[in-house]
Amino acid sequence: MILRAISVAALLPLFAACAPRGDAPAVAPAPAPAPRAAAAPAGDVIDLLIVNGTVVPIAGPNLEDGVVAIDDGRILAVGPTAELAGRYAAADTIDASGMAVLPGLVNAHTHVPMTLFRGIADDLALMDWLENYIFPAEATFVDAEFVRWGTRLAAAEMIRSGTTTFADMYYFEADIGREARSAGLRAVVGQTLIDFPVPDASTWEQAIARARAFVAEFEDDPLITPALAPHSPYTVSAEHLVQVRRLADELGVPILIHVAETQDELRQVAERSGGLGPVAYLDSLGFLGDAVVAAHVVWPTDAEIATLAARDVGVVHNPESNMMLASGVAPVPAMRAAGVDVGLGTDGPAGSNNDLDMIGEMGSAARLQKVTRGDPRALGARDVLEMATIGGARALDMDDRIGSLEPGKRADVIVVDLSAAHTQPVYDVESAIVYAARGGDVITTIVDGRLLMRDRRLLTLDEGAILAKAREYRDRIMAGLTQD
Repeated sequence: MILRAISVAALLPLFAACAPRGDAPAVAPAPAPAPRAAAAPAGDVIDLLIVNGTVVPIAGPNLEDGVVAIDDGRILAVGPTAELAGRYAAADTIDASGMAVLPGLVNAHTHVPMTLFRGIADDLALMDWLENYIFPAEATFVDAEFVRWGTRLAAAEMIRSGTTTFADMYYFEADIGREARSAGLRAVVGQTLIDFPVPDASTWEQAIARARAFVAEFEDDPLITPALAPHSPYTVSAEHLVQVRRLADELGVPILIHVAETQDELRQVAERSGGLGPVAYLDSLGFLGDAVVAAHVVWPTDAEIATLAARDVGVVHNPESNMMLASGVAPVPAMRAAGVDVGLGTDGPAGSNNDLDMIGEMGSAARLQKVTRGDPRALGARDVLEMATIGGARALDMDDRIGSLEPGKRADVIVVDLSAAHTQPVYDVESAIVYAARGGDVITTIVDGRLLMRDRRLLTLDEGAILAKAREYRDRIMAGLTQD
């Protein structure tokens, strides 16, 4: 049974100033859990303390008045303020009173440069959107410079809304990795491989050569994990899918791929495979394994769900994209019940979602399952909060480093302000975050112990220059579309 976020009695001291005198019942707060701390010499000055917040560590019970101690890019301790605040001297302290302190959010599937195509083609089915709008626009406008500015725009949006790790599939992926690293974000970046000419490779052989060089550049990078990204089982041949699997094994990198996203995909894959579904088809090729991250998985059979679990394939649910493109509703409760690691992603911000707000994505994920399953308990606030943190980390095989606030893990932390009218009063912190908060309520974002945003001020990006460049691209693209 999943533990509730925090009791009403435990929240009363935090929000007592908001209630009329005498309204609080005479209930003693529950005893705080014992602090969990990594070894650190007494008296040492550490980098950062976050104090007085409602800490949601994901790995254990929430703390109504907690501390997260950070040093050298990692979490040293998580525990009650009363017990830990005096243990460390810190070079910097963040007072999180009235706020929630969480692990950074993991956007486990997206295409970040597509921010510059935001709104270019909406209200379309996937194949129409891809074949008649997105693929032609990419062929015309996408180059390395486009990718760099699109990534900067996405980085600003993600940092502002609490994403600290993202998994990407696109072109010129080395440029995406460099920009993500410069902004301070953690990323799994997948170099796209596809069976037709694309902006960064006119042949399959060129794409493979680019992928090898790309992987070599980011080998052992502390923030950037290179990956191979064959687009899908309907745009990459069986021969090439097998080649990608072998190359991933040779290079020791993960694979990102779209799988079972639409019924049209099911039809195309069945025609080329003699009637198999996408998951079964990939398994028949020996493609699946624990280094594979499958995005969408809207239409698996029960047998294919069992295969995903048996092969330890990570799955990424993209509810707003699936709704926007009318692709269907993924059987998330069934996959989770079968033991599949299911994370959460926004997909690309250009007609298949239009934003990179993971807090909004959590609320959509929960509500979508409730209404389509006819069960308000189908997917709860705690469930989707786990999917957006430790679930995404597990799907990406990164849960030993990120996804929860635990001593020894990397210090990827966000602070969410819950004091606004649309989040007050707070009875259950997880409910407040998932069903009431917005991406703009994130006030501070930290990756690997580095402050990327503090008090809503971006520290690693020139947001003014990025927004100006986005408008330039909009004008250029609009002019090109008008000429066509």
